[in-house]
Amino acid sequence: MKKDISHTIRRAERFPVILIGEGLLVGAAAGLVVLLYRLALTFAGNALCEILGFIGKDPLRILGWMAVLVLMAVIVGRLVKLEPMISGSGIPQVEGEILGKLSQKWKRVLPAKFLGGFLCILGGLSLGREGPSIQLGAMTGQGVSRLLDRGKTEEKYLMTCGASAGLAAAFHAPLAGMMFSLEEIHKGFSVNILISVMTASVTADFISSHIIGIDPVFQFSIEHALPQNYYWMLLILGVILGVLGALYNRLMLKAQDLYKKPAFLGVTGRLVIAFLAAGVVGLIMPSVLGSGNGLIVSLTAGEMTLGLVVITFIVKLLFSAVSFGSGAPGGIFFPLLILGALAGGAFAMAGVQIFGLDPMYINNFVLLAMAGFFTAIVRAPITGIILLFEMSGSVSQMLSLAIVSVAAYITATLLRSEPIYESLLGRILEGQGAKRQTAGGQKVLSEFAIMGGSVLEGRKVMEIHWPSRCLIVSLERDGKELIPRGKTILQAGDRLTVMTDERDAGYIHDKLENLCYTSI
Repeated sequence: MKKDISHTIRRAERFPVILIGEGLLVGAAAGLVVLLYRLALTFAGNALCEILGFIGKDPLRILGWMAVLVLMAVIVGRLVKLEPMISGSGIPQVEGEILGKLSQKWKRVLPAKFLGGFLCILGGLSLGREGPSIQLGAMTGQGVSRLLDRGKTEEKYLMTCGASAGLAAAFHAPLAGMMFSLEEIHKGFSVNILISVMTASVTADFISSHIIGIDPVFQFSIEHALPQNYYWMLLILGVILGVLGALYNRLMLKAQDLYKKPAFLGVTGRLVIAFLAAGVVGLIMPSVLGSGNGLIVSLTAGEMTLGLVVITFIVKLLFSAVSFGSGAPGGIFFPLLILGALAGGAFAMAGVQIFGLDPMYINNFVLLAMAGFFTAIVRAPITGIILLFEMSGSVSQMLSLAIVSVAAYITATLLRSEPIYESLLGRILEGQGAKRQTAGGQKVLSEFAIMGGSVLEGRKVMEIHWPSRCLIVSLERDGKELIPRGKTILQAGDRLTVMTDERDAGYIHDKLENLCYTSI
């Protein structure tokens, strides 16, 4: 054990240099994997359009397509049974493993998630590529760590690098990939992780953009920045998006509950319902199938009326709940951006009729609402602002993006709506009986920042009731490393490095985070 502890500490001292090289390696590997996944989903979306055009209104062809959808549901069901960790978005699973509460096997997750996500998009389910891309990237990082025989502390960093690379390659958004992986997945910032994640994210984006181009994901024009005399509308929009975001979270969780009520359905039965629903929706309103990128084109080109936008929003929302609630391998990230765009478009169109808003600013509200809706649901405002800035290529909306996002954040918080990924992770842990990892016995290093006003600020180390089975190995203050002693007085901004056993990492994380962030 002493050898394990000393080796972990000595290697941690060289992390800044080691992780830059490994971040480059993980970024390249994850970028290639996610690029292949993105190309596969593009092919699936194009193939679906051709299939729907081919079957038309022919009853026999429709029946044949329904049979194919059932077959795809059965295949995806077998994949989910083989590897339950591929179910759903994949982001809560990655977050859970980073926190030491879950365990995944990269050799099984990578192929199963890739094929499962491909079949779901081919079937037309309202799911996105971002969650699977993040999970695929993280599992690639885990694979690199295992192949290089790295320790658990290093593996967590490499998985965070992979998650960042996955989002960067999926959306041509390296800054958002970096911020999301730190803000939502790793739950912390440090020089070690920041540099390596940035390296991985930029590397993955370079590989992806080199092959498929550097055009932003959303290509619609915003002619002028929104004048400040319209900013009062942003506050109203933010409140509406906060309410809709809380509704969205509850609807997604309720859909999961409704699917689980009939015990006879099982994993495959739930997926059959979702795939058949996609078949029916494809005959009635094919525009809402898949992630829905085509809806953005129609909306921003002025091809949709207010009534059609509202109807499309409702159908897309309900179909997204049916798709995601089934446990199909796919994300909610991209579909929720589409829903936000539709909400913003409807709000702006109503504003034109009621408040005399200039129609030239409708696209501004489409973009702003995407960021606000994302913030209300995920509760990661910085990522939302940066993501929409990168995905649209527009730099003129930063102030208005911030106003809408903050208003949506506050509203969703007041409505006591939990961030969606935390809720989903809680359900996964509850379904597993909240078991801790038992495999292995490696030592893990974790970093925690002491926040102002927390129970630790201004108190001596010896006065704190620290959780058992953990060791404080260092304290960083003003860029200098100190050795914490019993009489050391802790200050706001101090960074604690704590060592614990792998199997206790999740428990220790929750306890230390509570101490560092909770006020007296």
